[in-house]
Amino acid sequence: MMRHFILSAIITLLPFDGHTLSIESGGQLLAAIPRADITLLPVPGSTFPNPDKISHLLDSLSKEVQRLPENAKIGASGAIVAEKSGVELDRKKMEEALLSFFYTGAPLKAEVPTRIIYPDVDSELLDHIRSRLIGRYTTFFNGGNKERSHNIKLATETLNGKVVFPGETFSFNKAIGKRTAKRGYMKAPVIVRGELSEGIGGGICQVSSTLFNAADNAGMSIVQRYSHTKAVTYVPSGRDATVSWYGPDFVFKNPYSQPVLIRAHAYGSQLSVTLYSAPNIEFRPRSIPGAPAILPEETTFMHRTDK
Repeated sequence: MMRHFILSAIITLLPFDGHTLSIESGGQLLAAIPRADITLLPVPGSTFPNPDKISHLLDSLSKEVQRLPENAKIGASGAIVAEKSGVELDRKKMEEALLSFFYTGAPLKAEVPTRIIYPDVDSELLDHIRSRLIGRYTTFFNGGNKERSHNIKLATETLNGKVVFPGETFSFNKAIGKRTAKRGYMKAPVIVRGELSEGIGGGICQVSSTLFNAADNAGMSIVQRYSHTKAVTYVPSGRDATVSWYGPDFVFKNPYSQPVLIRAHAYGSQLSVTLYSAPNIEFRPRSIPGAPAILPEETTFMHRTDK
């Protein structure tokens, strides 16, 4: 009994029990961590760290320091805009510093450990794969419909510059993201000769359909594609690819040994998607029917919500 009392007293009097660890980044304080904040038991001198509290702290620090990398891209002038590396928390080293502080009281100050995240596409790769045209397709839309045109242009800007690596599967929904008002998409209350719009994000199916035809022309492996239940007018019958965030997706795979660059542009009443790759790519193009050059007729239609 006396032995346990003495041991408890010794632990309680640990000289570092009230210490605080300051975590900094470039001289700026990110967090001040009292030892008690990562202790399992809420009593002075506790000798057991709390794994859940440490994990939560690491998650918080990770969000604080993370900077995502940016791929190289082709600017409006046609020149390549250089890539930017990102940064992420080195969780293992940070956890080691926290445990050292917990058990020994040192260090009292630590620079947050980080690792560099390199972008997938650097300037050299981008310059290499933008030279040879392997597939293209152009469709037309009514530029007078401001909301639908806006959605088409917004999705096209997101699609432009995507790179699909050898053997990689490309998902349209994943690449474009959810179509919401918060992300700038608008309600497009129209039917294009029987095609029901998505409501928020109406018009997106024309972008996915144009991409499908360009990818098919380039010989991509079509993994998943669904046609509308009603005919659309911007592509020939059976050449559309309907998409919805909680429903159908358009997916293709790059079967070649070289990366493929997707270029997409919407200007005036024209939407064009082109696929490029390296000069030495051995590709197998497919012949596909062209799109109607007549602007679609449109009819006003009640708003619907995105599926």
